[in-house]
Amino acid sequence: MDKKVVLKLENVSKSFAKVESDEVTHALQDVNVTMESGEFVSLVGPSGCGKSTILRLVAGLITPTLGKVSVDGVEVEKPSPNRGVVFQKPTLFPWLTVEKNIAFSLDMQGKLKGNEDKVEHMIKMIGLENFKDDYPAQLSGGMAQRVSLVRTLINEPEILLLDEPLGALDAFTRMHMQDEILNIWSEKKQLALMVTHDVDEAIYMGTRVLVMDANPGRIIADIKIDESFPRDRSSASFVEYRNDILNKLHFAGKKNK
Repeated sequence: MDKKVVLKLENVSKSFAKVESDEVTHALQDVNVTMESGEFVSLVGPSGCGKSTILRLVAGLITPTLGKVSVDGVEVEKPSPNRGVVFQKPTLFPWLTVEKNIAFSLDMQGKLKGNEDKVEHMIKMIGLENFKDDYPAQLSGGMAQRVSLVRTLINEPEILLLDEPLGALDAFTRMHMQDEILNIWSEKKQLALMVTHDVDEAIYMGTRVLVMDANPGRIIADIKIDESFPRDRSSASFVEYRNDILNKLHFAGKKNK
């Protein structure tokens, strides 16, 4: 990417009031972190530690209770096409085919003409050439998630937000898509921020892994993955990173008992 993007979370806290009671859930407390273009940042931690809350704050879907989320010094207050989100569950237009779902945003921006080959490349990348004229209701959950993923990737957003995007895929497709996402990211060098429960996935894809703890949600470790791509999941250094992160997660779990 020509433009370098800097994302900052400064003293960010987020609380949610429970409708049925006066109780308040402190999803995040005093989160401070800076990320920039060229980084692939993985977020790992136990359920309820605020991983997806951070993603939603950066996306502009919610705002902090305290603190500030900013991109290049401008406070994030609403969604933007420069921050593309891939959710856990596919969000496709049921009345459009696979091909038209993927092409939708280009079409809306008047950029489809001359970029038809880009749409075809995305369809081929996820192995759905024989399903491009099918509708979402005709697809399996994993197939629909692949379409949802490339529909966001095709826009080449400055910040790519991934909320467990590969969780519904089988192991082989998941590993293939990990490599494809990394290939696209390495070409564009945008900032990617991914929530995952899979520690191996976090290490395999991330240039940094942010380890989080719950009650309240906070970052307890910021680990730089000093390995070149593609990575060897069985290497001694990979196993060392895995053990370090698992030990931190185990320690975090013990504290809350």
